[in-house]
Amino acid sequence: METKELTTEEKNCPLEKAVRAISGKWKIAIIWQIGKGEKRPSEFLRSIGKADRRVLSQQLSEMVTDGLLIKTAYNELPPRVEYTLTPKGENLVKILWELNEWGKQLHD
Repeated sequence: METKELTTEEKNCPLEKAVRAISGKWKIAIIWQIGKGEKRPSEFLRSIGKADRRVLSQQLSEMVTDGLLIKTAYNELPPRVEYTLTPKGENLVKILWELNEWGKQLHD
């Protein structure tokens, strides 16, 4: 994946940072699923359906790096990994609900 060098404006603009944090084919779907209580990558794959496991893993890692999710790996056999929302991620869920309501207005 090619990494683009960010301009000074993009580095300092909170809106650009927010959009970058949720841009990605499955990031919003992942947040919705975690908001509904699903926590394991296999649950995301079942719920999202068309997601590629590699892309899903990459986007989950990016969301951990961005501070939206916490990854917990359990030392058991078979290995188990779960993701939970951070306080930032919980705030994002609230914002997405508001955006969902706004989206409904577009259908009126």
